[in-house]
Amino acid sequence: MEVMPTDLDPPEHLGAKAWEIYRRLLRTYGERPLTPRRKPMHELISTMLSHRTTGHNEALAFKRMWKRFGSWEAIRDAPVEELIQAIAPANFAEAKAPNIKETLRRIIAAQGEPTLDFLRDLSLEEGLRWLMSLPGVGIKTASLVLLFCFGKPALPVDTHVHRVSQRLGLIGPKVNPTAAHALLQALLPPDPHILYNFHVNVLRHGQQVCVWGVPRCDRCPLTDLCDWYQQHRKRPSEET
Repeated sequence: MEVMPTDLDPPEHLGAKAWEIYRRLLRTYGERPLTPRRKPMHELISTMLSHRTTGHNEALAFKRMWKRFGSWEAIRDAPVEELIQAIAPANFAEAKAPNIKETLRRIIAAQGEPTLDFLRDLSLEEGLRWLMSLPGVGIKTASLVLLFCFGKPALPVDTHVHRVSQRLGLIGPKVNPTAAHALLQALLPPDPHILYNFHVNVLRHGQQVCVWGVPRCDRCPLTDLCDWYQQHRKRPSEET
């Protein structure tokens, strides 16, 4: 298990580019306060359910699971086949169910109750390391829980953030989502509010404009900063 390196020294022009992207998307989509949307245990398990799954099906899987079992202890103790059935709307339920059960077992065994509140007192690196020791929890899930629930300066990189960042040229075309966390975070100030708004606004941009397949470049405020646009979509009349 590896946590993010802290000694990266990215090129200055990439840091300036990331900051300009942050500013423009803030003007486009607005600024949001960093306030927890869910309790930490809910955030962790829902994010585990969300892997390769739509937001609608993630929410449906969690709702069915909670309606059927009603407590974290009951989910921990449930027969794995019953948990698989309950979370069936989530893709890869057969893999997620045993991971969720074991994650709950370890948390409750370590803390005496189903709580992640102790993470508030850990450093970012310690929190990442602890969460990533759990089965089915990678750098994205760990970063999201620490940022969203505890205001730690972590930057979650989901499929939308990864795709948009590659097209813009903030990370290279061969950088995978795991490696992208450290590279992107090194481009921005270690401020939880900034990292949160960068995450949510780049994600929204990826959902609405810089979509998978053919991006909607005519609606994008970042074309002059975008490597993909300059290489694929810029018309001869736009050349200077």
